[in-house]
Parts: sequence; C-alpha cells; structure tokens
Amino acid sequence: MSLLASSLTFFFLSLLAFPSSLANRLVLRGHDTLPSQNRTFELGFFTFNGGQSNHYYLAVRYASVPLPTYVWVANREKPSKNLADSTLEITETGLLLVKDSPTSILWQSTNLETSGAAQLKLLDSGNLILVTHEGSVSWQSFDFPTDAWLPGMNLTRTRSLVSWRSPTDPSPGLYSLRLRPPGYGEFELLFNNSRSYWTTGRWTGDSFLNIPEMMIPYLYLFHFVNPFTPTASFGFREKPLNGLSPPTYFRVEPYGQVRQYTWWSQAGSWNIFWSGPKNVCDVHGLCGSLGVCQGETTPKCECVSGFKPLDDGRWASGDYSGGCRQKTDSLCDKSDGFVDMGVMSFEAPNARSSQSKSRSNCETTCLSSCDCIGLSFDQRTSSCKNFYGSILNLHNSSSGTSVDGNLYVRVQREQSGKKSSRQILTGTIIGAIAFLGLIVATLLVLLNRRQKKKLQEDGFIHALNLQLFSYKELQLATRGFSEKVGHGGFGTVFQGELPDSTLVAVKRLERPGSGEKEFRAEVSTIGNIQHVNLVRLRGFCSENSHRLLVYELMPNGALSSYLRKEGGPSLSWEVRFRIAVGTAKGIAYLHEECRDCIIHCDIKPENILLDASFTAKVSDFGLAKLMGRDFSRVLATMRGTWGYVAPEWISGVAITTKADVYSYGMTLLELISGRRNVEAPPQSAGDGGCCEEAGEKEKWFFPPWAARQIIEGNWTAIVDKRLGNACNMEEVRRVAMVAVWCIQDDEGSRPSMGMVVKMLEGLVEVSVPPTPKLLQALVSGESFRGVKADSSTGDSLSGANADSESFTGAVSSAANMNVNVVVR
Repeated sequence: MSLLASSLTFFFLSLLAFPSSLANRLVLRGHDTLPSQNRTFELGFFTFNGGQSNHYYLAVRYASVPLPTYVWVANREKPSKNLADSTLEITETGLLLVKDSPTSILWQSTNLETSGAAQLKLLDSGNLILVTHEGSVSWQSFDFPTDAWLPGMNLTRTRSLVSWRSPTDPSPGLYSLRLRPPGYGEFELLFNNSRSYWTTGRWTGDSFLNIPEMMIPYLYLFHFVNPFTPTASFGFREKPLNGLSPPTYFRVEPYGQVRQYTWWSQAGSWNIFWSGPKNVCDVHGLCGSLGVCQGETTPKCECVSGFKPLDDGRWASGDYSGGCRQKTDSLCDKSDGFVDMGVMSFEAPNARSSQSKSRSNCETTCLSSCDCIGLSFDQRTSSCKNFYGSILNLHNSSSGTSVDGNLYVRVQREQSGKKSSRQILTGTIIGAIAFLGLIVATLLVLLNRRQKKKLQEDGFIHALNLQLFSYKELQLATRGFSEKVGHGGFGTVFQGELPDSTLVAVKRLERPGSGEKEFRAEVSTIGNIQHVNLVRLRGFCSENSHRLLVYELMPNGALSSYLRKEGGPSLSWEVRFRIAVGTAKGIAYLHEECRDCIIHCDIKPENILLDASFTAKVSDFGLAKLMGRDFSRVLATMRGTWGYVAPEWISGVAITTKADVYSYGMTLLELISGRRNVEAPPQSAGDGGCCEEAGEKEKWFFPPWAARQIIEGNWTAIVDKRLGNACNMEEVRRVAMVAVWCIQDDEGSRPSMGMVVKMLEGLVEVSVPPTPKLLQALVSGESFRGVKADSSTGDSLSGANADSESFTGAVSSAANMNVNVVVR
C-alpha cells in the first residue's frame, strides 16, 4: 500500500512540475511560420545576421516586401540556441510561451486576463493577438512594442519603444522613445533611460513643433488622445492616396535616431521619410568616450589617434557605445603628449576650468593627474579646461568655431631610457633611412606640384575653365571656413575670396563615399553646363576625403529672403516677373537643352539666387547628379521642404521632369504673393487683399485658397499688397494661371518647362486651368465638417474652426500639401 501511495505521490508531483508539457497547445515549431490573412506579415523563428549564428527569436516581420524587416520580437533577451526544438505554445490558462526545450521557457506573455485562449491570430496590421473563447482579446503585441511602431499601435505613458542593441542583436539597447513626463505632450529620445537628447516639441493640436514632416500628413492620420495628461495616447493610421498606401512604420534605430520609413516599390527599398535628430552625430553617446562621429545620415565612428575600440566585437557589429581606450596598457606618465583635434563639438561631463598663461601650463596641469584625458585652451581669454573621465559626442563643429578653442586629447608617449650601443646603431640606421625618406618626399612634393599643374591645365581645357583647388587654398580663401552664409541638405556654404579678389561661395559637401575619379567626372559634367540663369560652378576640390564645390557668389542672396511679410525687403513687380521667367529658363535648360537631362529635385525660393542686378540663377542644380540614383530618397530624408514636392514622389511613382514643374508652380505662388506658403490666414478676401494680416496665431496653408481665387478669376486677390497698383496686371494674370497649371496633381496635365517659358512670355495663350483634385479636397465643404464657408472670409483652414479628423483627412488626400508647414 505504501508503495502504491508513493507512486501516486510521485506522479502528481510530476504533473505539478511540468504542467505545460502535458496541457500546452503547440502553435509553431522550428521552421514553421504563421502568416497574416493577406500575407502582409508573418510570425516565425528567425535569426538576424543572415544565418551566421545559432541565435533564434520569435518575431513578426513584413512578408509583403523582399527585404527582411522585423517589427516585433518576443524573446529579445533570451534567444533560442536550437531552431529544431524552438516552439511557441499556448497554455491551458491562455498564456503564450516561447521554449527551446520542454522545460526551458525563454519568454511568456503578460495577459490582461487568463481565462484561456481559443486562437492565436496575426492581423494584417502586424498585431499578434490572443483571442478567448468569448471572442475578446486577452493579449496583443501592440500593447508590448519593441523598437518598431506600426499604424494602429498607440504609444502611452507606459508603452514606449526601445532600440536593438546593434543591427543584429535585438536585446534592449541604449535608446528609447517615450512620451515626455510630467506633461506627456511631446515625445523624447533617451540615452540609457536617463539622458534626453532630442524632443519632438510640444503638440500644437495637429502637429509637433519640431517635426514639420508630420504637421499635415501625406498618407497618414495622426491622433493624440488626452494630450498633456497621464492617460495620453498617441498613434496613427494610414490614409490611402488614390488607392495607394505604401507600407510604413517608425523605428528607434540601434544608433539612436527615430525614423519613419515608407516602402518604395520602384527602388525595392525602404525610403526614409524623416528622422530625428536629423544629424546622426547629434545622438548622445553614439560613439562612446573618445570616439569621433563621422557623417550625417549613416553612423560611422572612429577612435581618436592613439586609441582603439574598447570592445572590438561590439564595434564590428555596429555598437560603438563602449567607446575607445589607449592602444597600450602602460601607466600614464608625465611624458605623455597631446593630439590636436582642432575645433570639435563634444561633451565632457567632468571638466575643470582655470586661468592659464599658456597651453603648456594647461598641459602640465592635465599631466599631473592620470584621470585627465584631454584639455582645451582659448588663447584669447587664457582660459584652460581640463577634462576627466570621458569625452563624449565628438564630431566636427558645424559652425567652424568653438568658445573653448581647439580640443587636445592626451595620448601615451613611449618612454625612453639609456640607449645601448645596439640601440645607437639602430638609431643611426633609422636616421639614415629618414634622411633618404626626406629626399624622396621632396621629390614627391615636386612631382605632385607638377601633376597638380597638369591637372589644372586639364581642368581648364576639358571642363571649360573649371579650376581644381587644393583644400589648403580653399581653407585660406574662406579664412578657415569661418564666414558661414548658408547650410543646405548636402553641406554648408562659406563665403571666400580668391587670390585675385574674386568673391566665391564654397560649398563643403557632407556625404559619405564617392571615389575621386567618379566625383571629378560628375563635376566635369556640371562644369560644362553654362547658362545665364544657372549659378556658375567655378571649380572644385577633391582631396583625400574633402569634397568641395566653388561657385560664383550671389550678392543679393536667395529669393526666400524677400518673401517675408514683416520686416523684410520687397521686390518690384518688374523684378519678380524677370525672376519668374529667368528661373523657368534655367530649369528648362536643365531639362531640355543639356546633353543629359538633369532633374533638379529641389526647386524652392532658397535655391533661386539673385546676382547684383537681381537676375535669377538656379543653384544646386547638379546635386541630383552628384548624389547618384538614390538622390530623391536622400532628399526626402535631409531636406524637409515638403510643400514643394509633387504628389507622385510620395506615392512611389518614378520621378520625371514634371516634379520640378510642380515645385516651380508652388514657388510662383510665393513670388506673386510675396509670402511663404504657410502663414496666418487673411481677415478678408472679399476686398482683394489676401495678404492682410490676420492678427491670429493660426497657421494657414496658402496654395489651395490661392488656386481657387485664380481659377475663379479673382487672381488680383493673391498679389502682394506692398506692390499696390505698380504692376502689370496682364503679366500677373499670366503668371498666376501658369502657377496653377504647374501644380496639377496629374503630371501629364502639367506643361513642360519649355512651354512654361513660352506661356510666361506671351507666345502661347494661357487658358483657365482646371482645379487640381488634391487642392480641391482641401477647400471642399465635404472635406471639412464644421468649417464655415463665407464669401467674405474664404474657407477657414485652421484647426481651431475645423473638425480635426476631417481637416487632417482632407489634407492627407492632398498628399502634396503636407509638410511644408513651418512654425515661426
């Protein structure tokens, strides 16, 4: 009897010890996958480094795109080491379990209720849900996001995104995106869950202050429920354009940026719609201590000279956060030296300031402590700063100046003792070799000068006087790149003066890659393009990693500086009309008269420059070619001038010259009205004064209202009131009609730039254009519930008078209208 009792006891204890192995229901095993209904997503066990490791994770990824794109990971901290034994199971109480053996649980769900689950479903939204027998959802992956944010998913006070550790390691990384406490009215990016280094800016009712790309969505409707409260919830959903809705998602990258991606079917890749912060080097702690960040869009870190990565394995995988250490393990010594880093942007958490007569005194102070790793010295103020522990966020200073002066990093110097005769002999041999090396170096310098002279001669002959500059020459011409006159998506522009007293604009390109031969070939092509309405490229520099373009200087600046309603200079109608025609001729030359058709891709007032006689010259016309085939994708990420972007660009259609025509039309509207496309709405449109000040803080999108006025024959209503009666009304009518023809949503309806020139010059009659459908969606009464249409005031397009969802929905339909809104 006792034996039977013992056997029964052991049996029941076994059931208690391994309940899941007897009652669990198997959902997935090994190579199995669970697709969504339309096969948009799939669930399965995957490895993230191309099958080069035995780490497997239960993850959801896109099945509708050819690139492996993972949007949710279950066991991100505990990978399975055995794919064949990896399983996903549902327990009798309704929990999800990921296991790699009958007794090893790698992950389990945290359910709101555990009354049992009938079915596991993967929805076409990417949401993995557990459905009970009663039909309710007991658990869903959207409540437990990892690093990706999909349409339909809401982020809350307790629901945030955490990056992967590296591109191949999904374990929780150092960067996270959350609603910022205590107000919960904006998002912030955090480093190590403690240091905030970027925010979206506060929610204004329909947008975030610091993200112009989200202010009026192209294809996506954003919603913020209960903002500025602990119950705040923010999400978005797709708003298809013309039946098209390309896949999209947000992601907190392992290198600390948050990016929105949209799928570009023509290119077969993900397009970066926007990113924050825009410059990846602004991410806190990206390269760790004494790691130098290179580039703007792609993370690349290098150790300071004399240092090496602290963890080579992590560094090779793309995780640079560990930073750098000395190459040698010898103890610090007062004979250590310093490497001059030049003018750098950086952060030193532990810095001590003092006054010092000279840099040598400052160095002596630093060398007296082994914890001192660097210093800065400002000769003007005799200010010395010594840095201890770590130096973070090292990257080139965008301004070219620093209040602290140059940065000097401490490096170890080999100690020297009493030399033996053998060492003396070795030194003599080394000295002799050095002397011979000096002779060889001298010959190489002479050869280099001769070769440079030949290259310059070749440049003049083959590139129509396109001159080859050395980096040192341009550094001297710009006084060390000290006088900054502009900053574009591809680089910073500095004013310079050549030895012959010619004033130039030097553009320092900030882009990775590009070989010297390829760069020179591209520049030669651009150098051959000569037109009175195109900014002339005088020369270039292609030396080591330096890529610079030298343009003629435009003394009257960009057209954008004249499109300010308050406090800015104005232009006469005669000058405006010449600018309109001249700009059109310059673009038409690029499209129709060059040997290779060049699409500018970024026509806007900032890229229309004015010379001493106010002749319009299109600038940056070569950057589309310089940036290669991926230019439009790079442009979408870096520029942010979305109010000028044609709708087909965003919907994924291949770009043609008609994209430039659309941007030109938007620019014409600004030129006529003397205003930017987004400003305060007018108080009255009935008196013909569309440009009267409203005295309101609301932002108003100008083109829909202007297009309707033009089509209805009230084209004088959009004319800049500062012109008064001093303008040719026939020319105004012609320019206004051409502008609306250029912004037709169907690119086939837009004229070519050659035809635009003829229309502007009166050689071709300009008929009344049809209303662009996308613009019509903005001003139609059906698109705005609660918007009052009044003949005396026009349709109010402000969020204060319109139902928020209807407003955003209408603008979403008008894809080209979205994100040029700039809060001033």
